[in-house]
Amino acid sequence: MTRVLITNDDGIEAPGLHRLALAAAKAGFDVVVAAPARDSSGASAAISAVAQDGRIIVEERKLPDLDGVPAYAVTGTPAMAALIATRGAFGDPPEVVLSGINRGANAGPAVLHSGTVGAALTGAAYGCQGLAVSLDLADGDLTDDDRHWDTAAVYAVALLSLLDGLPQSTVLNLNVPDLPADQVRGLCRARFGRFGQVQMRIAERGSGFVRTALEDSGAHLEPGTDMALLADGYATVTPLQPLGEAAVDLPDLADLLTAV
Repeated sequence: MTRVLITNDDGIEAPGLHRLALAAAKAGFDVVVAAPARDSSGASAAISAVAQDGRIIVEERKLPDLDGVPAYAVTGTPAMAALIATRGAFGDPPEVVLSGINRGANAGPAVLHSGTVGAALTGAAYGCQGLAVSLDLADGDLTDDDRHWDTAAVYAVALLSLLDGLPQSTVLNLNVPDLPADQVRGLCRARFGRFGQVQMRIAERGSGFVRTALEDSGAHLEPGTDMALLADGYATVTPLQPLGEAAVDLPDLADLLTAV
């Protein structure tokens, strides 16, 4: 039975985490939950934690409808939870890090900063397969209770079956529209767009401070990109790897030093 770590960056109380863990458990996976004790959105793959006497603080939790599934609140980042899980902190190390379901799409440049994706990439860097799952919250007026978390969970569990056939340490980044499952138009491989849903701007500068704000990028949606396909009602998947070298040629570095 495949051992799956469920984590996220929205915190252990997030409904997306609970729905994902429940779907994985019902599908027959050996599930353990270890997620940040509080919201850690934007943590990327940072490795940090609150410690006492050199010990990372971990609290056992019981999650709704998940009797028999061990769950732990970690006073650290999602990547820290994934890292210590691979070292046996929560029992047998996982074979898969399943991270999400995130509130909001992780598409385009947003994956660089996402704690959801960062946890999956960290697990992959230490020998696990990884899947990061996000729900595109196109309608910002809905409450968590009105979101279609189960749609994203269904797609995530289906994609888990692909991981065994992929190269070691591959991570799949999945984004799902916030729609009933029968209204999603399909699942497509997507490339990253150049722009995410929102961009940061400088709202105010003053002596000793800078205030930022987020605004709709208003960017043209490029065909075939994750953002364009999501807008058209498709779920998207993009394969990632945690570490890689750029396929570029460099000049003769010895000559570069002699020119200094």
